[in-house]
Amino acid sequence: MSVMGTRLTARQRRSRAPFTARGLHAQSRLLHIGRIRWGTPGWIVVLAALALSIFGIAAISTTEPGFARRQAMFLPIAFFGALAVALPDYRHARRFVPALMIISIGMLVFVLLPFVPSSIVRPYNGARRWINLGLTDFQPSELAKVVWVLAMALWLRTGARNNLRTWPRFLFPFVVTAIPMGLILIEPDLGTAVIFVPTLMAMLLTAGARLRHLLLVVLLGAIGVGAILFTPIKGTLKAHQQARIDALVAQLSNDDQYRNDIGFQGDRAMTITGAGGMYGLGLERTKTLVRFNALPEDHNDMIFAVIVCRWGAIGGLLTWGLFIVLAVGGFVVAALARDAFGRLLAIGLVVMLLVQMLINTGMTIGLLPITGMTLPFVSSGGSSLLMTWIMVGLVLNVGLRRPRRMERWEGSPGEGG
Repeated sequence: MSVMGTRLTARQRRSRAPFTARGLHAQSRLLHIGRIRWGTPGWIVVLAALALSIFGIAAISTTEPGFARRQAMFLPIAFFGALAVALPDYRHARRFVPALMIISIGMLVFVLLPFVPSSIVRPYNGARRWINLGLTDFQPSELAKVVWVLAMALWLRTGARNNLRTWPRFLFPFVVTAIPMGLILIEPDLGTAVIFVPTLMAMLLTAGARLRHLLLVVLLGAIGVGAILFTPIKGTLKAHQQARIDALVAQLSNDDQYRNDIGFQGDRAMTITGAGGMYGLGLERTKTLVRFNALPEDHNDMIFAVIVCRWGAIGGLLTWGLFIVLAVGGFVVAALARDAFGRLLAIGLVVMLLVQMLINTGMTIGLLPITGMTLPFVSSGGSSLLMTWIMVGLVLNVGLRRPRRMERWEGSPGEGG
């Protein structure tokens, strides 16, 4: 028999030596791939998201019962969408990331094309962010956020982590992030664009980037914000963006010169929020007060003001508390994740939801400029609700694949398969 005839394939060698250390590890890997572990802290994320969604429907019904009924109709769709992405092993998603990136970037470009008729891309308040799907409007930036987290988790997982300590490797994710961020800024949608940066910073920290590199980025960002607020660089912004910043600075200085102009929405939101006191005004008084003050976007961007007015500071604290519960559950899922991709994916999605909540509530109580940011799970919007629940489904997916107590975890980015 020839030498070639006696050579065994790798699969045959593994099958003939199952009790070697390497063979046992290979068999263990095969045994546990795709196995679902139902006892997972991922359910904490699901329950917190469900409570926020139901709370949001109740808040929307305060002033817009029609929108509340529509939100209630979309909630089961969003929930089953989350289950649909939770059941297949999340590691299979890696092969679809390049195609999803192309699709999401293509949709962001599509809404900006000037020749697309308004019946398809509906401009609203001068912004081109939505595609008309008939039953609802779809916002491509919502899809882009999720796909971007998948892409960053994949890149940071596949060998990049060990080299993040060099400046080229560290800066590359920022270059990639600038593509969707730039397109979203052009729409314009400053609020959505802003959440990419803190999310990326959290993912880089998780992936092992140098702390001093991250602190330098924070310092440069603070200098940039200061330059925009207090120097002639501000003149490079669009007129409405300059006005929003001027209104915030005046508001923080107790200057009410913009309260009936560009600062109207922020002023009304703070007035209605403050009226709620500790325990709230109840349904009828809140409805009357919101309508009397003509609060813009009371069912959407300013829903937190309605919550605090109706249920008081207790309602506001409950909202924050549910987000904290969601975040804790998501962070535990990340800590128990069996591989770097799952860990980074869970961290990115949870931090993105948390940052969005902080921006929305911050602008409602007058600490941040109005940016058109919705409150996840709570604000009215079918596509927004669906995409936030898909984020929950992906976090749950990672949690369902956590290792057994004595199971050997997969390694870091090199991972050995």
